[in-house]
Amino acid sequence: MDLKHGLEKLADRTSGPVFASDDPAAVEEIAPFNTALEQHPAVVVGAADADDVRHAVQWAAEQDLAVAAQATGHGLYNPADGGMVVSTRRMSTVRFDPVRNTATVGAGTRWDKVVSATQPFGWVPLCGTSFLVGAVGYTLGGGVGFLSRQFGFGADQVERFSIVTADGQLRRVDADTEPDLFWAVRGGKGNFGIVTDIEFRLAPVTSVYGATIYFAAESAAQVLHAYAEWAPTMPANTSTSIALLQLPPLPTLPEPIRGKRLIHLRYTYTGKAEEAEALLAPMLQTGTIVFEQQGTMAFSATDVIHRDPTAPLPLFERSTQLKTLGADTVDALLAAAGPDSDSRLLKVELRQLGGALQEQAAVPNAVAGRDGAYSLFILGICAPGRREELENSAATILNATAPWACSTTLANFLGSATRPDQVRAAWQEPDRERLLAIKRTVDPQNMFQFGHALL
Repeated sequence: MDLKHGLEKLADRTSGPVFASDDPAAVEEIAPFNTALEQHPAVVVGAADADDVRHAVQWAAEQDLAVAAQATGHGLYNPADGGMVVSTRRMSTVRFDPVRNTATVGAGTRWDKVVSATQPFGWVPLCGTSFLVGAVGYTLGGGVGFLSRQFGFGADQVERFSIVTADGQLRRVDADTEPDLFWAVRGGKGNFGIVTDIEFRLAPVTSVYGATIYFAAESAAQVLHAYAEWAPTMPANTSTSIALLQLPPLPTLPEPIRGKRLIHLRYTYTGKAEEAEALLAPMLQTGTIVFEQQGTMAFSATDVIHRDPTAPLPLFERSTQLKTLGADTVDALLAAAGPDSDSRLLKVELRQLGGALQEQAAVPNAVAGRDGAYSLFILGICAPGRREELENSAATILNATAPWACSTTLANFLGSATRPDQVRAAWQEPDRERLLAIKRTVDPQNMFQFGHALL
């Protein structure tokens, strides 16, 4: 069967659109958030529902095509060249269950829609720091956000999900029906199929005390050293992170921080405002503040704390995890990425982990990185001709902090580390071997080989 005729037959089976690789609409359908990447699949399916996903996977198997799923485009790191991309952005439903205090969301749903649907009822999801990210992809990779030290990983909250596996079957999966697949998908990312919907528990939170504090670059050493002593004293209902920034001169940024080198402290607390202020107060005395916002805010307003990019950019990402953050670690990091270094990275971030993140879920799952005290995340603007420079800057930081690095890392922060051996290294050996065994059982031909793939 020639491809054109085959696509016509596929289009007859699906309610959503089907695009050939040379269709200009295909480019728009699968535009990535990371514009440094391009992908050139043979076919794109704009799935409208789970049946469309099932038909697309069945057709791909008939054509011997590998398959990738894409929702918002934030998770694109390994382009699906020559394969099929199933775009799930039309599958953006949210159902709130006021009895179970859960939300069931479609494969293409963004966090902003989930928060809008649940916050009025006194509950919010364990989402990340950007509400523009897709809820399902974030959750499958673990998921760390403002509430995670108090309640755990996003994947720890999952009650059940529906998934189309490589055999083209739609499976309803929970702890009782398919325990191995339930374990693997919660943390194993998109290696086992395309999740079409997912149900997860919510947290009884509607507001937090939040702070976003930008210090002058010359305060970097004292602020970072103070943070290393202060952060471990914080209770589990706080989130803290700190980042070395080199911000571009974007007009969307507040003028005091536009185009500047800075050190950025982020903080949230889910208790009383006076308690939050008392806990934060010591850090406010550690350096010269050039811009700040703090106070009690609706959970839906917390995206101002990190100010994650909202428009597509050419990005480079790497990460590791640290077992500890002592004075020697801070000195090593400052030498590699501080204001006096040669680093040209947009952001070098330390995010405090611990608390409930260290505890295995009530129903165990495959989430990697529970042993880390801090994640170290590296982000650069990957303009044309700059990739080697960014790779060298990242390597300098990773080498400098290697003495304190964990053996595992957060799967959602793997970024540009896309080789299967790099991906597999995120997990400890027993979990890695179990993931591979389940992968070979449910996807023996490795249909789902894009993204952060195990094989």
